[in-house]
Amino acid sequence: MNLVNLTINNKNISVPNGTTILEAAKGLNIKIPTLCHLDLHNIKMVNRSASCRVCVVEIEGKKNLFPACSTLVKEGMVIRTDTLRAIKARRNVVELLLSNHPQDCLLCDKNTNCELQSLAADLGISEIKYKGQTSNHGIDKSSYSIVKNLDKCILCRRCETMCSEVQTVNVLSGVDRGFDTIVSPSFYNPMHESSCTFCGQCLAVCPTAALAEVNNIPKVWNALSDENKTVIVQVAPAVRVALGEEFGMEPGKLVTGKIVTALKNLGFDKVFDTDFAADLTIIEEASELVHRIESNENLPILTSCCPAWVKFIEHQFPDLLDIPSTCKSPHEMFGAIAKTYLAKNMNVTPENMVVVSIMPCVAKKYEAARPELSNEKSKDVDIVITTREFAKMIKEAGIDFKSLEDNNFDNPLGESTGASVIFGTTGGVLEAALRTTYEWITNDTLDNVEFNQLRGMDGIKEATIKINDMNINVAVASGLGNARKILEDIQSGKSNYHAIEIMACPGGCIGGGGQPYHHGNLDIISERAKGLYKEDRSKKTRKSHENVYVQNLYKDFLGKPYGEKAHKLLHTHYHKRAIE
Repeated sequence: MNLVNLTINNKNISVPNGTTILEAAKGLNIKIPTLCHLDLHNIKMVNRSASCRVCVVEIEGKKNLFPACSTLVKEGMVIRTDTLRAIKARRNVVELLLSNHPQDCLLCDKNTNCELQSLAADLGISEIKYKGQTSNHGIDKSSYSIVKNLDKCILCRRCETMCSEVQTVNVLSGVDRGFDTIVSPSFYNPMHESSCTFCGQCLAVCPTAALAEVNNIPKVWNALSDENKTVIVQVAPAVRVALGEEFGMEPGKLVTGKIVTALKNLGFDKVFDTDFAADLTIIEEASELVHRIESNENLPILTSCCPAWVKFIEHQFPDLLDIPSTCKSPHEMFGAIAKTYLAKNMNVTPENMVVVSIMPCVAKKYEAARPELSNEKSKDVDIVITTREFAKMIKEAGIDFKSLEDNNFDNPLGESTGASVIFGTTGGVLEAALRTTYEWITNDTLDNVEFNQLRGMDGIKEATIKINDMNINVAVASGLGNARKILEDIQSGKSNYHAIEIMACPGGCIGGGGQPYHHGNLDIISERAKGLYKEDRSKKTRKSHENVYVQNLYKDFLGKPYGEKAHKLLHTHYHKRAIE
């Protein structure tokens, strides 16, 4: 390895050739402020546009200042990051950004979470120095999931890099020139008229509130205050290992019991677990997988739990729409069962039952509005809020979350197995399906239920599972760019997989667009995964088909798994969509 020797703030360091000044400074624990820069090495994303110039430094012998994020080190460089000239330049850049930025911080969705706000505070900026013409692009509220406010865009291009290079959706790009430049879908189209999958990874990396989720909190408060409505709530597995971060807890801390107590305190009539529906999903999906393997048709089967990935294949690979599982996602299955089986047991009409989903995902908001996930009377799921929105509700109510006692989910839709818990992390859905599929095909007990080949943060994971005399080839992809690679192999005939799990968000639902902001530290996502595996190991039952409440649901209501009634309530269909 060729090493380069340089000096930063009178400290010597040797770094590999090709290192940037910013990376070298980090090696000396020297902080250089950044704004547009973002390095997510776990998913191979680097936004190095150097568009903001917040990270400028002085290099001895050079007339100009240089952006540390994109300037490569050279032998013998002498660099100063803390000179008055560099500090003034940074402050000037931020003051110029603020001069064209709405001054509504107290009302902003990202108040206290905004990187521009934090940087302005660090630089001691207390007034708008430059005044003049400001942008007025309006707010795009056209979609059910994402709000786009270009007046708050600082042209960092993080969203564009995420959308185009990581997710390969290619919806967001620079449009126009000069002062009129914006980042937008082509032809200034609103989000709902584009090929956007609503995965929310763009808003997860946006430093301001130029991109934010649609706020459904008022809808929930209104439902809770309506005495004529029975309001029930379900909580996705990934929420329980991330919500605590909003209250100062460590990433991955399991707060399942506190979540139940908080929801009861907020006034929900019943508090259920989406994990129950995840077990139900496995019964249907494993049945479908066994049927396809035995008939050797429509292989590989693709999981259908992620609405962003489903919309991706509808736009990008419509010729492959016969291979995704027809199973609804777990929270939609829950809604269908709640509006039928549960409503009857509670003596409540479906029209007077409000189903609220707390999800790590902004695409679930869009999914709940899909026409095929409703009937003539009501939608399966009425309102979706994210983990972040749930945290805001707890804070609004003045609940001291950290001091809450643990409580249990209500039944019959609150009991779950370890298999359902791991739905929240990449590889978990396929692992859960294999636990059941193995026992159904072999009629033997699977003693070691952990498929470690399917775990970890790698974007694509592959394994071959021996079931009787068959080698079942499986794969896992997280991130839509990795999904594209696998789907292109299927199109070209190179694939020999039997089953594939795909999640739109890197790391799976634990890295969803509605989770607490990670601010570029993807180690947080790994810690969340550890929390889910911990809860899986703590469960007495770790296979979905052993969930007694799910067994009773089939016995008392659904009939045969993958049967006529199950198909009517728990399965769906997809649509070919144009690339826009």
